[in-house]
Amino acid sequence: MKRFNPSVAYCEKIKQKISYQFSIPQQELAGLIPTTIEIELSKRTKRLRYVFLENQLWGIIRPHDGYFLLTPNSAKFLIQTLPSPKLRVIVQSDVSEAIQKGGNVFAKHVVDCDPSIVPYSEVIVVNEADALLAIGKALLMRDEMLHFKKGIAVKIRKGV
Repeated sequence: MKRFNPSVAYCEKIKQKISYQFSIPQQELAGLIPTTIEIELSKRTKRLRYVFLENQLWGIIRPHDGYFLLTPNSAKFLIQTLPSPKLRVIVQSDVSEAIQKGGNVFAKHVVDCDPSIVPYSEVIVVNEADALLAIGKALLMRDEMLHFKKGIAVKIRKGV
């Protein structure tokens, strides 16, 4: 399908998805989402599917539930824009290399994380210096991540 600049309605739809999913107030999103984005619709259903920024994939809309999936590009942008630890799971720096290669985050390596994280939410994994390591799906709540000594806390989808 062809990429095009979105209408106001599509931009509003993207903002609403991000606001709901990441618990970011609509007022903060006004300046958060770049105005130079392009979108691509699904060939079959004609629904919003991909979001591009400067010809790079910025986000994916998961078809079966409409959730916004982060990409390394959108994760970098959100790290620069949102204060720490919003949307982040902070891990020990000594496991950074394994996580960048796509290894899962174990609970014993978590130093801190966003209090609003719940299981199956999209998260950004960073080291103690707030450098992007990976993006993935949280499997535990914040308290569980910080107190458990065994088990996977974040299932990594893409290492950076």
